[in-house]
Amino acid sequence: MILLDIYDMASWWTLVVAFQVIFISTYYFWSRKRSRKTYDPLSNGKPINWKPSPIVEHDVVVEESPLMGKIDDNVLNVGATSFLDLDKEESILESALTSMAKYGVGSCGPRGFFGTIDVHLTLEERLANFLEVEETCVYSYGFSTIASAIPSYCKKPDIIFVDECVWFAIQKGLDASRSTVHFFKHNNMEHLEELLTEASRTRQLNPKRRAFIIAEAIYMNTGEMCPLKKLVELARRFKLRIILDESLSIGVLGKHGRGLTEHLDVPRHEIDLIVGSLEHSFATIGGFCAGSNFIVEHQRLSGLGYCFSASLPPMLTQAAITALDILEEKPHIIEELNENSKKLNKSLANLNHYTFRGDELSPIKHIYLKNSDLTDRLKHSYLRNITNYCLEKGVAMTVAAYLRDVEVNCPEPSIRLASNKKLNEQNIHLICSLLDEAYEKVGPKPDIRAV
Repeated sequence: MILLDIYDMASWWTLVVAFQVIFISTYYFWSRKRSRKTYDPLSNGKPINWKPSPIVEHDVVVEESPLMGKIDDNVLNVGATSFLDLDKEESILESALTSMAKYGVGSCGPRGFFGTIDVHLTLEERLANFLEVEETCVYSYGFSTIASAIPSYCKKPDIIFVDECVWFAIQKGLDASRSTVHFFKHNNMEHLEELLTEASRTRQLNPKRRAFIIAEAIYMNTGEMCPLKKLVELARRFKLRIILDESLSIGVLGKHGRGLTEHLDVPRHEIDLIVGSLEHSFATIGGFCAGSNFIVEHQRLSGLGYCFSASLPPMLTQAAITALDILEEKPHIIEELNENSKKLNKSLANLNHYTFRGDELSPIKHIYLKNSDLTDRLKHSYLRNITNYCLEKGVAMTVAAYLRDVEVNCPEPSIRLASNKKLNEQNIHLICSLLDEAYEKVGPKPDIRAV
């Protein structure tokens, strides 16, 4: 009996195992057969035409800048910052095209890999000789030059004193540095001295902590000139390093166009690092850092915009070299620009409905509404209407967009004008008369109040 029971149990287990093997095998082969079919329940197994949804819907309206796609030879453009008007120089265009035929369009890599071409080395040597410094390095984008230079030197444990009206690229460089930042009032050296004295008293300034002062030679957001001599005196007294942005002063100030240091006769070695853009006076793009060999070589290893961006295209590098040739051969064009900036300053002082800001020699001027009862949002809207009206009449201007992440005394919305060496008295009269005319037509009315 016992043997019979064991036999019956084995038979049942055999049946169970056999059933499992059959079930698993059937499911396996059925799944493989199904996977070979490309079946779509929406198409009944037949291929269908698939059209992806648009990235941007057709009913989305994108606001176009008044300087985009609307400027022709019949429009006077005082929104662009080509101070020396070299972007229309035939010799620069010809040299750029010749370089493109030789090297191609792009450099195909960062400077430290395979993006360095002989024209890059030539431009760096020429800039160093022009600025009377030991060495320079060239970046491929003006914005990234100062935004990369600051965090390459200023680190989290460091402290920075900076003018409250610095432009957006410097602001982004400060964010990237993660340093302790103290803002001093715009061009107010007394306030800077107070901050430095307090920092020294509280041991925020000490020999074990690196400290920097950052300023612009001519401020993009105000058009005003930095009091560099007093800045240098404070930096040396409190033992700080100076980073000076000369983007708007190179090719503009000084007998030879070497910038604010030449204009105020400040020795170049007093400035630890000079940075600048090639996008205003040199008819090209890119930027540069200038200083001692030690300072510049550090940039080549730690400047993110230098190390990880493709180098400046050879044809645009050659354009900068040719522009530098013109500047050295014809230094009188700087005096022509300065005279036009003075004339524009004098004419803007007679506007009926506006105030303005900007040093006499500065090619950048900011125009503000006299009506102080309006909110910044309303002012910006009216200024946009005014620039659109002027554009229809043949003069292109731009409304300055001023952005900041911290609460300081920021300039109010303005129209930014840029002088250049080809402006004449007729042009200047047209600009000022159109501004007043536009205010009468589309500007704020007397009954408008703040909202």
